[in-house]
Amino acid sequence: MSSEQVETFPRQKARTRFFQLGRPRSFSCSPTDSRALFIRSASGSDDQGSLWMLDLDAPTPETLLVNAAHLGGSDLDLPDAERARRERMREVAAGITSFSTDSAMDRALFTVSGIPYLIDIPQSADAELAPTEIPAPGPVVDPRISADGKHAAFVVEGAFYVVDLASMNVTQLASPQGDNDFWGLADFVSAEELERIRGYWWLKGSRSLLVQHTDESDVEIRWISDPANPEKEPVQHRYPIAGTANPAVRLAILGLDGSRIDLDWDHDTFPYVSSVHVSEGGVAISLLTRDQRTQSVCRLDIATGALTEIAQHVDDCWVDVIHGVPAFLSDGRLIEVLPDSATDTYRVLIDGAPISPAGLQISAVMETADDHLIVLAQPTAITQAGYRLGLDGSCEALTDTDAWSSLTASGDMRIVMRTSATETRTVYTASNGTTSHVITNLAETPIVTPRAHFIKAGARELNAIVLLPTGYEHGGEKLPVIVSPYGGPHAQRVISAAGSFLTEQWLADQGFAVVIVDGTGTPGRGPAWEREIHLDLALGILQDQVDGLEACAAQFPELDTDRVGIRGWSFGGYLAALAVLDRPDRFHAAVAGAPVTEWRLYDTAYTERYLGDPATNADAYDMSSLLPRAPQLMRPLLIIHGLADDNVLVAHTLQLSSALLAAGKAHDVLPLSGVTHMTPQEIITENLLLTEVEFFASALRA
Repeated sequence: MSSEQVETFPRQKARTRFFQLGRPRSFSCSPTDSRALFIRSASGSDDQGSLWMLDLDAPTPETLLVNAAHLGGSDLDLPDAERARRERMREVAAGITSFSTDSAMDRALFTVSGIPYLIDIPQSADAELAPTEIPAPGPVVDPRISADGKHAAFVVEGAFYVVDLASMNVTQLASPQGDNDFWGLADFVSAEELERIRGYWWLKGSRSLLVQHTDESDVEIRWISDPANPEKEPVQHRYPIAGTANPAVRLAILGLDGSRIDLDWDHDTFPYVSSVHVSEGGVAISLLTRDQRTQSVCRLDIATGALTEIAQHVDDCWVDVIHGVPAFLSDGRLIEVLPDSATDTYRVLIDGAPISPAGLQISAVMETADDHLIVLAQPTAITQAGYRLGLDGSCEALTDTDAWSSLTASGDMRIVMRTSATETRTVYTASNGTTSHVITNLAETPIVTPRAHFIKAGARELNAIVLLPTGYEHGGEKLPVIVSPYGGPHAQRVISAAGSFLTEQWLADQGFAVVIVDGTGTPGRGPAWEREIHLDLALGILQDQVDGLEACAAQFPELDTDRVGIRGWSFGGYLAALAVLDRPDRFHAAVAGAPVTEWRLYDTAYTERYLGDPATNADAYDMSSLLPRAPQLMRPLLIIHGLADDNVLVAHTLQLSSALLAAGKAHDVLPLSGVTHMTPQEIITENLLLTEVEFFASALRA
């Protein structure tokens, strides 16, 4: 780029992969000293993640251990299973994207382009290391080192292998019996909807592993094609839509000596393995019924494979899946996070007794120790902080409580990641109680600076943000409005993190007022609020967007409510299309990106959690579907969808488009060839934003 050219925000956002490149991430702290490993690329536009070491006791705390660029290879060499795994993780980078260490953090294992590598981590380092390539029968997926550092495990083409790191002998412990089963990987619904990315776990003693076996034979086939390249064969995708068969998920203990113990439980009653947590106190396995209203918490005997149920929980709506639990303390007591209906709070419980205070919404358990837990929690709906919870009931904030922070901890070492409503860059601070260090963040500074107005909107005090054009004087000329929600469960837009609404500020700077509303079902306000959407993913959610818009307009009279557009992606795309179909009196144009248009086409675990079984809850599905609403369209609608999307299949858009055409309703469809649900491609990301602005400028012109 020449010095005369001025980069636009859409180009910068696309080039930096949403400002994710160059930031430090994936921290792993040593349990005994002041070291940590992390991944970071060389700049805010470099997508090759490299492995770094942080040492608070060293004169130069940050040292490059492995430069991924020096290992060669290409992401074109990745196996399909690894591509799918990264899609589920929303991974936008390349090079080293993850790693594992032994318990002492003396050794680390990682892959580049499907090739596994091992390094011995020095106590202090001042130079790049030369990693050792680990033998493997093909490109590997998810390599993990044992706690004692003597063995590595990984998956190749659905088979499960271990490697003796002294002799480098490779042993196959399990192999698939056909094209539709595999070992050691999380199945689609577990990874996408239950947030369980892993499919195997090293067990205590490092002589055996708990490994998932998945059989997808009964799962219906969907085909992902590339119409822009008709010479390419469509790709088979086993995708369990609501009401149809799930994959059969089993667990087995595989010994390094070749032994195998299959775990036995009532698979028909409890088909979902929602979490597995291995600790000194034991192995906790969480099982869920198909409707996700009953959870069985089991202790595993790793010697016999016996599962003993130690707790069962029933919820009239659904049982929540919370990061880090259920798990065991070192003394064997059970850690859980459960909704407390009396205080409407997600609370930490130890053997059934709450230890976290009422009103503090626990969102994750990050570390356990003999006398305390480190957790993430929301003191308010728009802030998040790290806390030390003593097992005696004490509670100490470890980070600012008026910002949006997360943390990684082990022993005395803590790494805090903090941003705020006025800061567009995250600050990463490491400390060990006596020494602290601000870790270099190489992510680019956005050329847009949000100026968000946070408000409590309407009688329900909806959390909302209003963004006006930079330099706009309050009370000036009327501005057309763009509402930019997600609106669905498990995701918030209105948080104290300015980097979360950079795009919205840029849209405002194009001559709009932008409104973001978190309505019913969104996290941060307690269990009752989240469960309001049970059996209704349409009416209540849309009404909160209407009420939020009207309340924002009452406080900001410059918002022209006669010219309102709405945009969104995924659930937000569904909500945008729903808005112009159901409420054309309030919403005058919509851009719907990768929308779910018919919930009978979406996957089992997510859809059935909220709407139930389509065979018995047909009314809930009909009420939430966009297809019967097609004849109602009277506003401009632009639908955008990636043809390679394996999460929200392009059939959603095509079926809505067909219904609209049959009803004689004009609309626009923008298909994106070769694009998945993430749309990480630079040119596409940039031009989609420009297309949206052009669409709204035309549709909402006075």
